[in-house]
Amino acid sequence: MGAPKLNPPCRGWHQDLSGSNEPLTEAPMLLWLAPTHLDDIYMELPRNTLSVRGLMIYAAGLMGVTTVAYVALNIWAFAVSTYNARDLFFAILLGMCVTAIGGWIACFAYRADVSPPRDLPLRFNRLRRKVYVYGFHSVWWNPFTRWYVTTASYDWDDLRAEKWKVRAATANGGLIIKEGVSIAVVRPGTNEIIERFDLSTRAANTSNVWAYVCHYMQHGRQGLDPGEAEPHDANDVPPYNLALRLAPRVEWPADMDAESRSAP
Repeated sequence: MGAPKLNPPCRGWHQDLSGSNEPLTEAPMLLWLAPTHLDDIYMELPRNTLSVRGLMIYAAGLMGVTTVAYVALNIWAFAVSTYNARDLFFAILLGMCVTAIGGWIACFAYRADVSPPRDLPLRFNRLRRKVYVYGFHSVWWNPFTRWYVTTASYDWDDLRAEKWKVRAATANGGLIIKEGVSIAVVRPGTNEIIERFDLSTRAANTSNVWAYVCHYMQHGRQGLDPGEAEPHDANDVPPYNLALRLAPRVEWPADMDAESRSAP
């Protein structure tokens, strides 16, 4: 496996993958991911901030209702009961803590499900030799601050890929292993990182996704299964998924949208 080549390596670094223009060491294969667009000019791959969108919004609602019910119950208890000053102080303090924690959890769950765009696509333009990244910046511990969309483009020759693995213990003593592929943007001619973004965050398909992207950028569609593509608009979401219906639409800047879908 060796030591990391990039400075600094990604969190949970496991191995460096083939360079963007190097011969492939793994088969180009997609297990769960399918391009939403694939032609001789560019390929678009979908991404998402959560593996399941549409559940946390209901958790937020449940937490909000529970918090309001708790506060209302305490107000009623104050009205019908007799407290001494000490008991009243601690009861109010506990109520404030529960309200603050419950409110934070409800706001975070709601924003985590609704605030990210409907998709975070990546576009790989083979003819321009560039990648276009639709990203999203959030602060997980502060649901009250501004979360926002970012777009950027990078030269294909400046991309490097790393496979990562993160292990975490569960409450019942089990072990969860997450793995994925992080793409780094380096300064030309160096291994110094200037930016990073995720390609894949699912253990079912990691390094093979990078091999698929490299094959497309190096050889085009030749050798890839055309049936793997599932063309659709990133903004077309199921009508029953409330979180995705409320989420912002994917809207590339007009000039970047035109550039990323066209030949030089």
